[in-house]
Amino acid sequence: MQLSPGLHRIGDDIVAAHLIVADDGITLVDAALPGYHRDLLRELERIGRPVTDIRGIVLTHGDSDHIGFAERLRTELGIPVFVGAADADRAKGAKPPATPPDPKRLLPMLGFLLHAARKGMVRIPPLGEVRPVEGEQVLDLPGAPRIVPMPGHSPGSVAVHVPGVRAVFVGDELTTRNVLTGRVGPQPAPFTDDQATSSASLDLLRGLDVDWVIPGHGAPWRGGVDSLIASYRSAEAR
Repeated sequence: MQLSPGLHRIGDDIVAAHLIVADDGITLVDAALPGYHRDLLRELERIGRPVTDIRGIVLTHGDSDHIGFAERLRTELGIPVFVGAADADRAKGAKPPATPPDPKRLLPMLGFLLHAARKGMVRIPPLGEVRPVEGEQVLDLPGAPRIVPMPGHSPGSVAVHVPGVRAVFVGDELTTRNVLTGRVGPQPAPFTDDQATSSASLDLLRGLDVDWVIPGHGAPWRGGVDSLIASYRSAEAR
């Protein structure tokens, strides 16, 4: 699905990944779940671009529902997979730490688990090789994605700012649809390692001139960074 010129989404409000489509190639932001590989190929066919136009993958963090088909593309295409340095081991299969209990509602949680199972959650191959990213930098990939470290959800979580499509991808530093409760709107994401640090990291987004703030779960946000953070803080205070 095209969100705007050069910005495409695969997946849905439960789990999603995104394509930055440029004349010199394509950058993939996150890789969802393995079953989304078919959705990726369908979207590429729809826009008339071969899978070999993908030049690299940028992960917002190393959790399993974001590395989905990354290893498949890495080995088939010989492309790099970038991830925040502190999440490199996680993306390569290291078990993340236990997180505090999150609120749950039975039906939304079961819906997420069933959807994830259908899309291959139980057979996600870890990355065999990654390129760790330290600090803030611009990657040599289509769209010139800029990495902004945003620890909290995980130690190596990053935002991916792509000025050319006026978007910033924030992974699970927040969500606009909680997969465990079904609640919609900007709010803290479940399965977060350090919620206080995650919340503080959101202020690093202030000042970005973007039309889109795009989480890994939930609908993209189009109301601007400041209004998103205000909505998040209101949800956080409840």
